[in-house]
Amino acid sequence: MLNSKHITIVFGVTFILVGVLGFTPNPIVSANGLFEVNAMHNLVHLLTGAAFLFGGVVLQGKEDITLKAVTGAYFGVAILGFLTSGNTLLGIVHINEADRWLHLGLALGMLAAAFVASKPKTQLA
Repeated sequence: MLNSKHITIVFGVTFILVGVLGFTPNPIVSANGLFEVNAMHNLVHLLTGAAFLFGGVVLQGKEDITLKAVTGAYFGVAILGFLTSGNTLLGIVHINEADRWLHLGLALGMLAAAFVASKPKTQLA
């Protein structure tokens, strides 16, 4: 059964893996990849993954709050990214056009996951 705990753990592990991957040269997420990142951007991915894992493993019963909070933060990041001209978010996080759209897609995906996780469970008779 898919629930907030499982979703936060999957998102957490994924963000940590992407954060680590960003420190290695590769064509997808790196300084010269499709999603151009710098060390600060990688750190944000690692911290996001840690937040998901903390909320999914440590904060028993609060997984849904974690999922909703990080989703809200990512909508903020997406909006800020589209309002930012240039390739640096807040003057420290490197982004490009692919990042802007990915952040919006991630926020929408997290929102969909939050709805799936909060859907009332029906019991079999």
